[in-house]
Amino acid sequence: MDFTLPPELDDHRRRVRAFVEEEILPVEGDRANWDEHENIAAEPLERLRAKAKAAGLWALQLPREWGGQGLPMVGLAACYEEMNRSIFGPVCFNAAAPDDGNMRLLSQVATPAQKERWLRPIAEGRVRSAFAMTEPHPGGGSDPSMMRTRAERRGDRWVVTGHKWFITGAGEAQHFILIARTSDDPRKGLSAFLFDRDQPGWRIERRIPIMGPEEHGGHCELIFDGLEIADEDVLMSIGDGLKATQIRLGPARLTHCMRWTGLAKRCLEIAGAYVKERESFGSTLAEHEGVQWLLGEAAMQIEIGRLLTMKAAWALDHGSYARKEVSMAKVQVADTLFKAVDTAVQLCGARGYSKDTVLEWIYRYARQAKLVDGASEVHKMVLSRSYLAEGDGFWRWG
Repeated sequence: MDFTLPPELDDHRRRVRAFVEEEILPVEGDRANWDEHENIAAEPLERLRAKAKAAGLWALQLPREWGGQGLPMVGLAACYEEMNRSIFGPVCFNAAAPDDGNMRLLSQVATPAQKERWLRPIAEGRVRSAFAMTEPHPGGGSDPSMMRTRAERRGDRWVVTGHKWFITGAGEAQHFILIARTSDDPRKGLSAFLFDRDQPGWRIERRIPIMGPEEHGGHCELIFDGLEIADEDVLMSIGDGLKATQIRLGPARLTHCMRWTGLAKRCLEIAGAYVKERESFGSTLAEHEGVQWLLGEAAMQIEIGRLLTMKAAWALDHGSYARKEVSMAKVQVADTLFKAVDTAVQLCGARGYSKDTVLEWIYRYARQAKLVDGASEVHKMVLSRSYLAEGDGFWRWG
């Protein structure tokens, strides 16, 4: 087993790391560059995005014909980890959720005309996007069979009525991918649609306040009361909504793990630097056995998470759906991110709890990791089902 990155992929990783160090971290360090939602403000973001494009580091996940670099999942795992050394990193490279997953889905399944209309503006960074699936009770969440938002055929249009919430990025999105019910068939009852922010028949009811810092566009509640969508804006075919969701969410969950690994490493970077210089009881904190236990445990968990993430990325690159591999990575890395930042806050003491570092930002952000793209308990159910079906084959090599 060779865990060495091929030279081309490692070159991308090194260049991403240097860009984050030289360009993004200085911007992050000046609060004047933050917006009111604790994310990077528009002007410094556009400046950094232009530099990332010029450096050939833009949209690494997209094929070259769409302005990207066409990196495999293994390469993305290494590069996305480096990007999220900064809390503002991924969005500067056009690699942040939900655009990342939406672009991947559109590049794989959209028609040529749909790609020109809906993908190209996101790929070029001219617009943002959102994926509208989750609904309030009793609608669909982790269980899409409960979805209640409906698209009904009326003449030559699909007319949408329903209710979505916690739709990431909706407050600033121009292009939307919507999952709605088109029949009661248990397997083919959902369909995927494309719509533009400026179309009538829907509205943003509110931007939902959350505990942590927000992505651009927040997390919004949407009401659909007659949105009309033409056949040309059906993604894939009617009845393929569940398939579209599965194509999007598997890799999207894994790219979360890639980015969260970078954040977890940043936490230990901050804590490690502090304990090496802070003295207490006649020696640095780093020389205290209890501190070493905390750091060592967190570092080990990060390595476990990144190896699970890389294994899942390798499996996806080799044609597997990697469902159990992605689920294992998602559970492990979500837990590890929270553990790493909690450890770092503890070791940095009051400084970690203050806004003198980004640790408190990451701490509030980290709690969502166990919820988004499937709660940890749902992924453990997936793993249990895999084990019961495969038995000892659950641990097969290759």
